[in-house]
Amino acid sequence: MTDEPQELPLLAKPRVSDVRLVETCEQLRETIKLLSASSGPFALDAERASGFKYSQRAYLIQVHRSGTPIFLIDPIAIQDEDSTAMQQLAELLAQDEWILHAASQDIPCLRELGIIPKTIFDTELGSRIAGLARVGLGAVTENFLGLRLAKEHSAVDWSTRPLKSDWLNYAALDVDVLLELREGVAKLLNEQGKTNWAQQEFANVANMKVKEPKVDRWRGMTGMHEIKDARSLAIARELWLAREALAEKLDVSPGRLIPDSSIVGLAANPVKSRPELASSKTFSGRASRTYLDTWWAALNEGLNTRNLPPTRLPATGIPNHRIWPNRFPEADARLKSVRAALTALAEELNLPIENLITPDYVRQVCWEPPAEISGQSVAEVLVNLGARAWQIQECSPMIASALLEAAAVGQISAEPETAGS
Repeated sequence: MTDEPQELPLLAKPRVSDVRLVETCEQLRETIKLLSASSGPFALDAERASGFKYSQRAYLIQVHRSGTPIFLIDPIAIQDEDSTAMQQLAELLAQDEWILHAASQDIPCLRELGIIPKTIFDTELGSRIAGLARVGLGAVTENFLGLRLAKEHSAVDWSTRPLKSDWLNYAALDVDVLLELREGVAKLLNEQGKTNWAQQEFANVANMKVKEPKVDRWRGMTGMHEIKDARSLAIARELWLAREALAEKLDVSPGRLIPDSSIVGLAANPVKSRPELASSKTFSGRASRTYLDTWWAALNEGLNTRNLPPTRLPATGIPNHRIWPNRFPEADARLKSVRAALTALAEELNLPIENLITPDYVRQVCWEPPAEISGQSVAEVLVNLGARAWQIQECSPMIASALLEAAAVGQISAEPETAGS
């Protein structure tokens, strides 16, 4: 007879009994006073309305410090009262470490408010580096605290006002556990000799710059691979641009106006009149009829414009690695050799290969290896690509060895490929 594993206790409410909703400048000043009277790192989280709103702004900020209440700060209400009110909070939070889980998701919306970290500790990223198989907040809480975390409201519309009490309870739980999780993750990283690695990764996330938006983002709509001719592409582009402008104006997620499928379907089979568009069963979505004039104008622009987009964008950067086996076998041989070496190294170091080294960096060095391959020359390439010092130290010798091995097997040249070959 075997004992069945017992279910862990459920953490349904914050263990910190004092949870305060902060909606006014006066309440924020009191919050800052109480946080200032404490010391140590700040447990921090932010909630957005992804999938509901166009913007990625923070609609709730959760802050907790040892010995303080959990503060649930409504930045929208506070900024409506005084646009400068958040500056004092930003100044306070910059004085000590932030503890976040999956920091890269929260830091951009906090930066929009002028709240910028000095140093961070990311319990999710730290758990990855420590080799944990499951790194969601619930899984990490179970691992270190032996508690199940109630997570019922992760995908709600946080722009809703007033915020529901059970939503606020969920939001408070996120920061209730972070101080203890930091201790657990930090201890594990120290035991594995990875503290310095994690610190470098945390610094990289804290200082990460906002990526430039891709050119012709409209080409990324679902189903666009079915559109081949320039006129249909022009229709798709104009409809996407109209949807984007309307979504930004209304602050609504674009897909909640009309879905990609409506745009792609209309581009492939354009109607010839406004009534026909109004009665189309394939052109659907919440705003498909409410803003019919907008869509009809965009369709006409696409049908009549002389500014036709190219059917294919000119190639930039290195070719997609998926076509290397057939078209660039030498580069593919290098990539396979390096991947095998790095996979073995990642297993030895007990961390995911994508955290050991950014996959794109690996492809770059395999596509165009140094003229003289050595650990030093590979290290120089990785520095220029943006790899961290610990990654360069661990990976450069392995990559160099694998590149040389690939060149030796079958007398493969280590010279770079040319995309036109």
